[in-house]
Amino acid sequence: MPDARQVRRWRQYLADERAEAAVYRDLASRRTGEEREILLALAEAERRHEDHWIELLGDQVGKPRRGAVRTRMLGWLARRFGSVFVLALAQRAEARSPYEADEDATRSMAADEQIHEEVVRGLAARGRARLSGTFRAAVFGANDGLVSNLALVMGIGATGVATPVILATGVAGLLAGALSMAAGEFVSVRSQRELLEASNPSANAHLAVPHLDVNANELALVYRARGLSEADAAQKALRTIQNLQSGATTEAAAIDQHEEIGSAMGAATSSFCFFASGALLPVLPYLFGLQGIAAVITSAVIVGIALLSTGAIVGLLSGGPPLRRALRQLAIGYGAAAATYLLGLSLGAVGV
Repeated sequence: MPDARQVRRWRQYLADERAEAAVYRDLASRRTGEEREILLALAEAERRHEDHWIELLGDQVGKPRRGAVRTRMLGWLARRFGSVFVLALAQRAEARSPYEADEDATRSMAADEQIHEEVVRGLAARGRARLSGTFRAAVFGANDGLVSNLALVMGIGATGVATPVILATGVAGLLAGALSMAAGEFVSVRSQRELLEASNPSANAHLAVPHLDVNANELALVYRARGLSEADAAQKALRTIQNLQSGATTEAAAIDQHEEIGSAMGAATSSFCFFASGALLPVLPYLFGLQGIAAVITSAVIVGIALLSTGAIVGLLSGGPPLRRALRQLAIGYGAAAATYLLGLSLGAVGV
């Protein structure tokens, strides 16, 4: 018979499995097609794990318990958003499975959880690819706005100039930086898309395939130019021509839309808005009438909180440790601000 500690642990495992299955069902309800099927299959796998703990508990299952706080929070987010952010959190939750070190869990259950992490990672990767262009511009824009305008405001403020001058400098930095970021993102993304589109196969090249000379097969050169070995290219070219001769159809080369890059206008708009939002925070204390060291400290605290938040979000979405990313963002931002603040002090001291 299991002891009281085992029973408590098994009941908690059962509650967590039920909560995780509910998360996947909630996520599936907001998706269609293959992604929906995959999420429902994950929910079914969690149900099999539930059965294991129910069998061990027997008549000691007791009243339904609530899952862990983080799992319940994940379920709340899944019901309301169902975004890649939730999938990223689910990926980290699967990575924390205790079954590997628990003798009461089967080896197959521990293996299931490892595979579940990879499945969720794959689903999250699809979402990351869909938003990566705009997300990159948003993150860079917000971070640049926070760091550059904090450094600018603190550097100017340290010289001892009047508050209106600091405020005007901060607003000018906001507008100049936001416009510069938007223009830079537009040109960068547009140029990258044009460069990659130039590397796509021609949409009409497949029309020439039926007329190629089999004995002088230049189609093999196309495949070799795309990276296949000479032997593999020759075999693939021969199969393609044989399929055409036998009446099989050949699909036209699809144009890669480079979804990961995003649109130039979307990246520019995202960059402008997020840079402006980030750059506004260091100026807020001066807008509300604070002056001197009080304004500097308040500005630094506000921006520090924002840097921690953006760093943690990037860490979660990228599958990395959020605390480490948050502290990294904070260190970079405060390092830049400290450098300009010391420069402003030195310039103010010599009367510049």
